[in-house]
Amino acid sequence: MEGYKLYLAAVSVQVFHSIMHIVSKAAIDDGFKTYILVFYRQAIATVFLAPITIFLEWKSAPPLTLMTFVKMCILSLLGFTLTWNLNNMALRYTSAPLAAAINNTIPVITFFLAVLFRMENFNLKTIPGISKFAGIALCLGGSATIAFYHGAPYLKLLVHHHLLKIHSLENPGHAPSSTTWVKGVLLMFLAYILWSSWLVLQGYLSKSYPSTLISINLQNFFGGIFSFIIAIYLERDFDEWKLGWNVRLLSAAYCGIMVNGVGFNLIAWVLRKKGPLFQAIWVPLVLLFTTCFSAVFLGEIISLGSVVGAVLLVMGLHCVLWGKIKEQSKETENCSSTVHLAQISQTAPKDEIQVGSTPKHSLAQNACSYV
Repeated sequence: MEGYKLYLAAVSVQVFHSIMHIVSKAAIDDGFKTYILVFYRQAIATVFLAPITIFLEWKSAPPLTLMTFVKMCILSLLGFTLTWNLNNMALRYTSAPLAAAINNTIPVITFFLAVLFRMENFNLKTIPGISKFAGIALCLGGSATIAFYHGAPYLKLLVHHHLLKIHSLENPGHAPSSTTWVKGVLLMFLAYILWSSWLVLQGYLSKSYPSTLISINLQNFFGGIFSFIIAIYLERDFDEWKLGWNVRLLSAAYCGIMVNGVGFNLIAWVLRKKGPLFQAIWVPLVLLFTTCFSAVFLGEIISLGSVVGAVLLVMGLHCVLWGKIKEQSKETENCSSTVHLAQISQTAPKDEIQVGSTPKHSLAQNACSYV
């Protein structure tokens, strides 16, 4: 049953992020300063999570050591402050669909970082290794197809009004210059490199400190402090900080509660259970969901390229997941064999165990610690 919950959590996070791209772009186009938006979303997330954290985890949480505290501060600066400030700055220069497209570099970056830190196995001499590599390539191909190939219009829905009442989320009448566009793309790549690093490092932290709510809420709190320092330094006009009953409040509240509050806790839980690659490989769905939401709520046309790209994304996801399932099955079999040998060694006469040899029950613990 937990396996299905992990899949549901990973997909739900991508839905949250798809809506985030749309409402954030709408707020930024409405004049909302990007660094103020980041501060508000983290402040709202902290207030939202504080009572839940105290009620559910505060008494049962393990002691918070100084080293863990420092790690959380660094992760909050890396993944909560710098990542989302850079991402929102890039949104100002580019568009939500492009953000969703570049978002698909996260599985590749995370995969290489996870291999570098030995959190993922990668062997092209095995069928599961080839399957994972092919799946990532298909995800990249599908993302590129959706982003750069349009083809003939394939489906046009009957909804033509803009849900957020913004004249245009993409500002078609004010296309950015090539220099501005390139600047936005580079900022977005840098943001997703930082985010991929956060996924890997948060995976390590989740192993040593499994209290997800406390970890994420403290990172939201520290991220809010860092973001406030940046925002107050860059913007001293407090009229820009005001929130009304408009798209600015909607964006800050949605990103704070659903993305930073609910979504990041789901991410941390999935990282602790399955590792960074499992979470990252679902990221291509962001582009698929963004395309669908744009068609339903903004009346945009779904092109042939979007349909072809979606098929490639689904194929890629299946390849990677199949490879991971096969690898985990093999690791489970090896673990069972090691435990069986350890049990036999415990029943053997003590004089048969050579001096200086490593006890097999220790080997069993080492072999099965991450299965």
